[in-house]
Amino acid sequence: MSLDTTTQADLILYNGRITTLDPAYPEASNMAIGGGRILGLDEGEEYADISTPQTRRIDLKGRRVVPGLYDSHLHVIRGGLNYNLELRWDGVTSLSDALALLKIQAERTPAPQWVRVVGGWSEFQFQERRMPTLEEINAAAPDTPVFILHLYCHAMLNRAALRAVGYDRNSPNPPGGEIQRDKNGDPTGLLIARPNAMILYATLAKGPKLPLEYQYNSTRHFMRELNRLGLTSVCDAGGGFQNYPDDYEVVTELHKRGELTLRIAYNLFTQNKGQEKADFARWIGLTKPGTGDDYYRVNGAGEMLVFSAADFEDFLEPRPDLPPTLEPELKEVVTLLAQNRWPFRLHATYEESITRFLNVFEEVNQEVPLEGLHWFFDHCETISDKNIERVKALGGGIAIQHRMAFQGEYFVDRYGAAAAERTPPVRRMLELGVPVGAGTDATRVANYNPWNSLYWLVTGRTVGGLSLYPEKNCVSREEALRLYTQGSAWFSRDEEKKGVLKPGQLADLIVLSGDYFSVPEEEIKGLHSVLTLLGGQTVWADAEFKNEGPPELPVMPDWSPVAKFGGYGAPGFIRSERSMSFAPWAAPRVMRRSGSVEGPKVLGQLWGSGCDCFAF
Repeated sequence: MSLDTTTQADLILYNGRITTLDPAYPEASNMAIGGGRILGLDEGEEYADISTPQTRRIDLKGRRVVPGLYDSHLHVIRGGLNYNLELRWDGVTSLSDALALLKIQAERTPAPQWVRVVGGWSEFQFQERRMPTLEEINAAAPDTPVFILHLYCHAMLNRAALRAVGYDRNSPNPPGGEIQRDKNGDPTGLLIARPNAMILYATLAKGPKLPLEYQYNSTRHFMRELNRLGLTSVCDAGGGFQNYPDDYEVVTELHKRGELTLRIAYNLFTQNKGQEKADFARWIGLTKPGTGDDYYRVNGAGEMLVFSAADFEDFLEPRPDLPPTLEPELKEVVTLLAQNRWPFRLHATYEESITRFLNVFEEVNQEVPLEGLHWFFDHCETISDKNIERVKALGGGIAIQHRMAFQGEYFVDRYGAAAAERTPPVRRMLELGVPVGAGTDATRVANYNPWNSLYWLVTGRTVGGLSLYPEKNCVSREEALRLYTQGSAWFSRDEEKKGVLKPGQLADLIVLSGDYFSVPEEEIKGLHSVLTLLGGQTVWADAEFKNEGPPELPVMPDWSPVAKFGGYGAPGFIRSERSMSFAPWAAPRVMRRSGSVEGPKVLGQLWGSGCDCFAF
């Protein structure tokens, strides 16, 4: 199967099990790549005959090859700026190990720097099945400031961090949050998002930032970590405090340098409550969708379009009632975007909110057709069949993420197991013919490992092992992989360029550590790439392909958690380093609302409060 046998191949891959996801040619054993694209399949020797001796040849040694993964909702630009600063609890399976990591990093971190654990984890991933206590955090790090974010609902600060940010008994509660206090009126270290997360992000912003050159290094390390896990494309969903163009300086410069190892299509997220239309009008004057190239370009607007439409996914609290200003404000912005042919995305958790959003979109569509815009909702955990059909009728799509893998236990506790059975109803979306793409919503409410998301799609289980969905709402391994490749390509209008391994498509592919299609379900979570190609160029290599890889990157600063522990799952952590002076697994459990302590308890006492955050 070939495109043009007169084109010289730069690279020939052979002796592999290549899953193309092309129904016309689903399997191959070799592939020819030239000019950044796939030239042919199973005709490698024809290309070898016309190639120069410099043409690379890689023996895949029978490994499984699949298209590069595409996360349709990942906050990669913001995450990259801070990656080297953050200690990751993502994928760590015991709280005792998590606290040991905290203790070691606190000892490595020079004053006045902080240790930061900024989301991506759940208490249910720990074998202890509980949160850390403030006492444990202070014992692990008595002198170095520590900030730990859990979801978008609260943060835990040790005493050193309270001193660093200046919170004491005289500090008033800032707008949008509560400083929890003990019976003497002193801050305990627990910050509660009430009614939004401004207190969490305002507090995190008080910490030292990386110098600009270190931010370049940090972003490169984050991209390489994503490459290690098999990602080759990302649709960036913007974020609070992520202003365009200032906060895009680092990734823009890396693109100019030719140092991007991910293809990034980015959306612009409104930053000013009450001035949302002005934000988008300004950006419409500065740029337009499609500006850039296949590596880095503008995708559209969102995921925040207007603040009044923010229905945040806090399953610890009742569903929020959105204000009556939603409809006129959203219609004004969506009309502006549609008139200027800007695709848009909108954060949408609850059926009740989605109904109101669609009412607005249908009104706009009567005046300015939305057809062909590739607009879409993000999340849609509780969307109904009727509203899925309305999305389809308006030419929209739905980007789904594995947020329920981190919050499924909370949802079941509040709404019941029956209500959780279709959160979101992925199978029904596919049956009704709506474009669906998969992703993570990393790095704060979920982790960035795509294999956790694929595992969730296939098994319907949370990171804690709770089975949420009946078999009828799970998808097959091939269907899940299509959502993470072909499916996501729709959301950046790349269906003809990526997502399938066939002649003419971009040569973005991964060689897997294990066979995704045959490993036991529990092993899906542990898969990664041993060879990642972006446009035919190696951006990650490991195992027998190690010599094919790019040069090692230094880590800046040298005390970074990444330098010591690596990324997901802390692969650099040696368990014998655990030298805690207490037994965290025996500690009392913190009650989530009051902060008082009690013995181990079944799910039901949920820690946190209302979370109506604007940062995502």
